[in-house]
Amino acid sequence: MPGWNDIFSEKGKVFTEPHPEMERVARLFKERNVKVILDLGCGTGRHLIFFSQKGFTVYGFDASPKALEIAGKWLAERCKEVELNHHRMENKFPYKNCFFDAVISIQVIHHNLMKDVIFTIKEIERILKPNGLIFITFPYKKRATRFQQWNLKKVEKGTYIPQKGPEEGLPHHFFKKREIRKVFKSFDLQEIKIDETNHRAILGVKK
Repeated sequence: MPGWNDIFSEKGKVFTEPHPEMERVARLFKERNVKVILDLGCGTGRHLIFFSQKGFTVYGFDASPKALEIAGKWLAERCKEVELNHHRMENKFPYKNCFFDAVISIQVIHHNLMKDVIFTIKEIERILKPNGLIFITFPYKKRATRFQQWNLKKVEKGTYIPQKGPEEGLPHHFFKKREIRKVFKSFDLQEIKIDETNHRAILGVKK
């Protein structure tokens, strides 16, 4: 069963360009006086680079040692200093309460069973300051997509594990709109939309 560490070991950076929404998100962060950002599931560092170049203080954690190794080298090439942590999102985050002004997470938090997804969201709440911002994306289950080709096995309501394909063995939770509002109830969700990459994206403010 492959995992993201195997994927990064085989393919390297995988993602090099920032998410298409990030320019707008960075402008919003500046308007809201955001200074310190966490990239939850930072992968090989594309958004660490992006936000560092915009003048933000950025932290990142990921469960893949290979991803962090690549990210560290990439940051060094750009002369950017970012605190990186090898960490799994279903464990308590290695940061103090109310430490961050914003959290971003691109295509990460859905890779778990629902109990662990909820734990991750609670940890995001804990480490964010009051009125802190989130920008989070995840897939949504739809007909005639690549997911049908992955032979998805349902393991709980809304959660499936591909039996083949590039993400074989990795849990995928597919949020429904009503569920999003329920699990992110501690946030004022200002946007719930389908983004330019054809994934669901949410923008919210901690209540």
